[in-house]
Amino acid sequence: MRNIFLLSLGCSKNTVDSERLMAQAAASGMTFTEVADDAEIILINTCGFIQDAKEESIAETLAAIRKKQDGAVQKVFVMGCLPELYRKELGEEMPEVDGFFGTRELPEVLQAIGAGYREELLDRRMLLTPPHYAFLKIAEGCNRQCSFCSIPKIRGRYRSQPLEQLLREAALLKEAGVRELNLIAQDISVYGCDLGGKPLLNDLVLRLSDMEFRHIRLLYAYPLNFPMEVIDTMRERENVCNYLDMPLQHCNDRILRSMNRGIDKKETIRLLEEIRRRNPDIRLRTTMIAGYPGETREEFEELLRFVEETRFERLGCFPYCHEEYSPAFRLEDDVSPEEKQDRVAELMELQEAISQEKNREFEGREIVVLVDQVDEDMAVGRTQYDAPEVDNECILETAGFDVRPGMFCRAMITDSTPYDLEGAVTGIE
Repeated sequence: MRNIFLLSLGCSKNTVDSERLMAQAAASGMTFTEVADDAEIILINTCGFIQDAKEESIAETLAAIRKKQDGAVQKVFVMGCLPELYRKELGEEMPEVDGFFGTRELPEVLQAIGAGYREELLDRRMLLTPPHYAFLKIAEGCNRQCSFCSIPKIRGRYRSQPLEQLLREAALLKEAGVRELNLIAQDISVYGCDLGGKPLLNDLVLRLSDMEFRHIRLLYAYPLNFPMEVIDTMRERENVCNYLDMPLQHCNDRILRSMNRGIDKKETIRLLEEIRRRNPDIRLRTTMIAGYPGETREEFEELLRFVEETRFERLGCFPYCHEEYSPAFRLEDDVSPEEKQDRVAELMELQEAISQEKNREFEGREIVVLVDQVDEDMAVGRTQYDAPEVDNECILETAGFDVRPGMFCRAMITDSTPYDLEGAVTGIE
């Protein structure tokens, strides 16, 4: 039996990879600790998507190396996105690391830490999230060629997970107490096209809905070729959240062409209008990129007007990051870092006013909230319109009710900020 400290960095897709590894390792008798100094092995699942994530991954690896040099741990292994891009360079710069592994080498990682890979355990995971919600990764990789993105290089071509395998995995999660299932992939829109030649996302959502999860949420939909029948299912099925995360990145036609998004501004507006027509209760989340190579002030102001007119319920914005393994690396990164940050701040200031207006609509209403944490007489949770980690929170007085994490409760909303709702529990669901 060996004691392992696993540090999982980056996105929810990385989280699922770590959870699968932990389940396999545990089946071989490995144990996991939350304290690095109590471990024999430090294993870091890295992110390599943008510069900040790379720097965090490198800093954590250097910290682990120092623990090894001090004798606090015996071995250090690094896996995931960063070695997929820079294995040779990392090996030369960090010879103290006992092994580097890419994103598709789970059996090799397990062998290195002294565990065995078992195919029959592929559906099993040890959750790193709170036990009442989980992510279900429905596909791996990406076939899109967005100019700013290195994911196809990191994760390979798009590979849908077989529907029956996902249902088995979901059944195990439900048996373990998961009440909210968040579907994720780099692109959920084309799920199943590589299996049967047609989109299977709606079929999957319907099958999962029949399993009676309380919440099923859809994250990371690509706007091109999105299967609109999913929006009808969302409206018709009570346990499919009226929520869609669809990263658009920009609205200007020249920039969208340069980004190789495959969709223009008019088509984007038409898509959003049709989604809201089919499901008036839907809340849309998107992300934008500011400071893309060649973005003029006029093009950025067009983006500002688009956001103001479209009025997304949830929005994030990131400064363009010049990644050497992305197609846009051949372009001149000609918007200064200061200007990128100024544009991000300007867009987010605009969104803050929109978010405040949208949240005021909840004041005086009773809504259903999934409780994530409780501290004495205060509870923090989320509505069906809020994904974990990135969206609004509901801050509630428990008002004498026995509220616990994982419970659904009713709450009267009395106040709001741009990114939070406030109120009091009125009952337990």
